[in-house]
Amino acid sequence: MPFHRVIKNYVIQGGDSQRLGATEDWTLKGNHHSISLKHEAFMLGTSKAKHDSKGFELFITTAPIPDLNDKLIVFGRVIKGEDVVQEIEEVDTDEHYRPKSPIGIINVTLKRDL
Repeated sequence: MPFHRVIKNYVIQGGDSQRLGATEDWTLKGNHHSISLKHEAFMLGTSKAKHDSKGFELFITTAPIPDLNDKLIVFGRVIKGEDVVQEIEEVDTDEHYRPKSPIGIINVTLKRDL
């Protein structure tokens, strides 16, 4: 999954607009408990906006961002690899915050805290 926006001290945004069902793969499988995660640094989220596409956008916050409370569904936290998130945040970007060289997630493990 490529990252297409990197905004230092804010958020790293990636996604795959072509992959049908991707949002469900990340956020809807398994039993869910009523938890309220805050928009702190290293939180994982996806957009609350309704799109015609079934693609998926992933947001990784790089700083506390309370103004995202109404825009993102936070469903997790980076528990290992914060240094990698910080390295991604340092990549060169263009004036639209697009990375100048390709960067993305190749493999990820999601764990549920019971």
